[in-house]
Amino acid sequence: MFELGTDGPHSILVGVDGSETSLRAGAYAAGLARRQGAEVIILFVHTPPGAGILSAGLIEVQREAQATVVDELKVEIRRNATLLGVRFTFHERHGNPYLELVRLADELRVDAVVIGASTRSGRRLVGSLASRLVRDARWPVTVVP
Repeated sequence: MFELGTDGPHSILVGVDGSETSLRAGAYAAGLARRQGAEVIILFVHTPPGAGILSAGLIEVQREAQATVVDELKVEIRRNATLLGVRFTFHERHGNPYLELVRLADELRVDAVVIGASTRSGRRLVGSLASRLVRDARWPVTVVP
């Protein structure tokens, strides 16, 4: 017998990095979770410095910037989750965002993944995290513009 509102995902993984599109992806995941009674699993991946950053001082600045973003995200997520009545967990990992999203999705056996579209020119069509997830995923992936 069909029961209204019980056939959707129970756990939704969303990748956030503080960008506008990742915040929209988080909002989309929260709305979906609210409607479905699902848990939102939020992942922030601390990325290593680019090849051009060799200075210890610049590496430390990047670490501090990422830590600040995480702190701000946690405050905003707690506030919004309370307002919406959505359950969530927040995870932090270090490394490649694609690999860490896939690993966490597999570890937790999530039902869906939500990710923001890349805003970098050149990555919109090829090589973006979103397109790799869509191509390689073992779960439904929603890309939020």
